[in-house]
Amino acid sequence: MAAPIIQFEDVEIDLAKFEVRRQGRRIRLEKQPFDLLVLLLRNPGDLVARKEIAESLWAPDVFVETDRSINNAIRKIRLALKDDPEHPRFIETVAGRGYRFIATVSLSTGSQPKSISEQVVFGDGHGTLATNDRAVPATTASDPVTATETKRLPAVRAVKWLVLVPAAFLVVVGVIWELRQKSDQRKERTERGEVSYTQITNFTDSAVSPALSSDGRMVAFYRSDSGFRTPDQIWVKWLPQGEPVQLTNDHTLKYGLAFSPDGSRIAYTTLNAKTSEWKTFTVSALGGASTLLLSNAAGLTWLDQHRVLFSEVESGVHMGVVTATENRSEYRKLYFPLHERMMAHYSYASPDQQWALVVEMDPTWQRCRLISLQSSSESRQVGPQGPCTSAAWSPDGRWMYFGAEVDGAHHLWRERFPEGQLEQITFGPTEEEGLAMAPDGGSLITSIGLHESAIWMHDKQGDRALSSEGYVLPRSAKFSSDGKLLYYVMRHDSSASSSELWRRDLESGKTEGILPGISVLAFDVSNDGKEVVFSTQPPGKASQLWLAPLDGSSPPKQLSATGEGAPHFGPDGEIFFQFSDGKANYIGRISKDGSGRSMLLPDPVLAVLGISPDRRWLITDSAAAIMATPVRDGSPRPICVGWCSAAWAPDGKFFYIGLPPNSGLPRAKTLAIPVPPGETLPGLPSSGIRGPEDGKAIPGTRLLDGWFIAPGPDPSTFAYVKTTMHRNLYRIPVP
Repeated sequence: MAAPIIQFEDVEIDLAKFEVRRQGRRIRLEKQPFDLLVLLLRNPGDLVARKEIAESLWAPDVFVETDRSINNAIRKIRLALKDDPEHPRFIETVAGRGYRFIATVSLSTGSQPKSISEQVVFGDGHGTLATNDRAVPATTASDPVTATETKRLPAVRAVKWLVLVPAAFLVVVGVIWELRQKSDQRKERTERGEVSYTQITNFTDSAVSPALSSDGRMVAFYRSDSGFRTPDQIWVKWLPQGEPVQLTNDHTLKYGLAFSPDGSRIAYTTLNAKTSEWKTFTVSALGGASTLLLSNAAGLTWLDQHRVLFSEVESGVHMGVVTATENRSEYRKLYFPLHERMMAHYSYASPDQQWALVVEMDPTWQRCRLISLQSSSESRQVGPQGPCTSAAWSPDGRWMYFGAEVDGAHHLWRERFPEGQLEQITFGPTEEEGLAMAPDGGSLITSIGLHESAIWMHDKQGDRALSSEGYVLPRSAKFSSDGKLLYYVMRHDSSASSSELWRRDLESGKTEGILPGISVLAFDVSNDGKEVVFSTQPPGKASQLWLAPLDGSSPPKQLSATGEGAPHFGPDGEIFFQFSDGKANYIGRISKDGSGRSMLLPDPVLAVLGISPDRRWLITDSAAAIMATPVRDGSPRPICVGWCSAAWAPDGKFFYIGLPPNSGLPRAKTLAIPVPPGETLPGLPSSGIRGPEDGKAIPGTRLLDGWFIAPGPDPSTFAYVKTTMHRNLYRIPVP
């Protein structure tokens, strides 16, 4: 018989295709949430305990934090089904015990037309179904029966029969679900190579960025939720059973860890947020004061007892890979990215020291790159098609290993050197960050865990979460001009999901997606709240600019497709954006109809970061300082020395400058500085803000906790993205 289709309300679960559909439209749902939904459907009306869910979804030798993973899966199901956890129509939570499927369920054995693909849905919830021949209107539950539905009438009769025999329904669903589970478990065991993980650290917070000594007896790491530019501390642990020991106690921004060949020292990079200086320090593996090894040096590793491989800044932020001795003699350039905005932060030499794997950003992480240590002209991208944040070599040099994000999930991969097949080596709902290869090549150490991010609001009543589902992208929140709406970018799932634009009405509490199915990189909302301009990047293509009405009255309109980004509405019906000529970034402008493209300013910038409410000042990054740059006449004005975040209140009455750690404060803070009437900028020091004392000297300035906040109507109201991270170090056998 044909594989059944489970139905409830306007939702169908196709067990043959493992698809969820609403009114014929496919709804994206990952494997674990899909399997959990089917498990609940096998037991309609009955409580399914959390223990049963864990035992059903994961094999006993698979590492996973089941409670958090189950919560994530339930959240994704509810998001896909648009089920309110406070007033559920489908899934009821039994606090502390499990879940119950409460809707009426039926079954059919019909099949969908093979020519139907995913529906393109606009903001009003309507769209078209694309077929092989033509576009036909999408139907709703109230539409009259169509020819397509007529073909499904036998399925309707089957539903009526099966409703009378619920036991048959459960048997059919159960058999198919069990067969799929067994097939998936066999696939997972093959993919994992029957690996079992050995836990190395057991912190209640996080351990990240592992580095191993050459004999494999010590592991160094950061006790932090991030190993890149973190103000947190370096720790070391003797393997296998030693107690973790803290080595540093300062708030400088740090990243990168590497043991010296004899294991006596650990090198790490620091960044001075005021001066943008990169330095490499070493600290004894036994503890003690840190010592400066090299200035203008980052991501350092040793080639032998005297020679080192590291990155340095040539000009601005242009960072490339060089080699030298510890006193910088025998200096030689190896690789500098073509674009002056790119930064090669890490490099890992092959065992024969003929090649190196490079981790670089522009300004986000790129694919890893293979460079020659003998010829400065030879390089190419390697590894998976996604942002690469760590790399390593097998001791025999036959394999290249990568930590990379693909389809929104960060896992470990390997590729046979020099041009072998790419293989994924870790899977599942958890994610892996960092790579440290054991000396014998039989295992590696990585940081494994989960993270969640939600949008939070701070006001006079305190702090509260505005979102409880999905993954909100950091730095994406923006208030509307009147302060009544909050916009942000959110991924529904941990992988294979679009970063979609969402909107929260702060008065009614209503939350809605604005451009369903469209992955948004950056966006700006017009002052009248009627339009949004956004950038997106289809797989394998350059980034694009689009313009869309916020009421969904018409589909988005493409303005350009040659690598544009950071869009902002200008003062006179134009749109500003960032683009590159291959070596540097510039600011361009274009009309709303896509015509009249031209360069706004002749001087290059590193990045466009924001715009004033009157649309006459852009915030730009110039490497040495964050600048306020006029879009018409006038001279740029420094906002801060080095790096900071900057934004205006929606009404322009306050200007916010976020100060990172290592700027005179142990933790990040934000200055809320009043703007004089009739002005756009406050009276900042001529060289810009250097630290909190400069801001406090301006009358009326307030000091707020955190940075990269989204300013609200006044300094007591702002939004921010709160990320919860829990990671520990594990040893994984190499397949």
